[in-house]
Amino acid sequence: MYQLHYFPANANAAPHMILEEIGKEYQLLLVDRAVDAQKSKEYLKINPNGRIPALVDGDLVLFESAAIVLHLADQHPEAGLAPAVGTAERAKFYQWLTFLTNSLQEELMIWQYPDRLAGTNDAAVEIVTRGAEARASAYLDVIEQHLKTNGPFFLGDTLSAADFYLVMLSRWARPMARPPRSRPSIARLLDKLTALASVRRAYEREGITDEIC
Repeated sequence: MYQLHYFPANANAAPHMILEEIGKEYQLLLVDRAVDAQKSKEYLKINPNGRIPALVDGDLVLFESAAIVLHLADQHPEAGLAPAVGTAERAKFYQWLTFLTNSLQEELMIWQYPDRLAGTNDAAVEIVTRGAEARASAYLDVIEQHLKTNGPFFLGDTLSAADFYLVMLSRWARPMARPPRSRPSIARLLDKLTALASVRRAYEREGITDEIC
């Protein structure tokens, strides 16, 4: 049985939605950030970075959300969450999932935690926050244009794990001056995904009862 180490609405959300969509049995294990459990000796044996999530699959232990998502998609090709390896569609899937985690997610993390770069200098914090939000907004514009031209999903008419990943990041980005839903094509994708029972179940199991994104 899969074990997903999580904290509500953290970076475990994308793997969690994928687990629900796949429909295989799994166990949720809370890593309580409220008491810095992610820095505990026990958890650091699982993820030496002290970050959430981590997935245990038998003898395999994985961290990094995108890596977990890719692993689950590959382990369960019957779910159809990633195109066949070696195809042009698979290359595009890699492109968008990598863009989401390396570009958009990175800027959202800086925007949410500017003090990690700026320290306690209020002016520096403001500069870092504004810059990260501007870059994240530009990345969302790229996604919006792609979905407008090629949507409704990242891979056209085919649902993939990349679409679930955008749901997770869009929840984080809700407080932005121009949140993801302010863009019509992104809003359409989010409406389709949040209507899925798998997405609703994942967030409900994490105790999230408000609007998902």
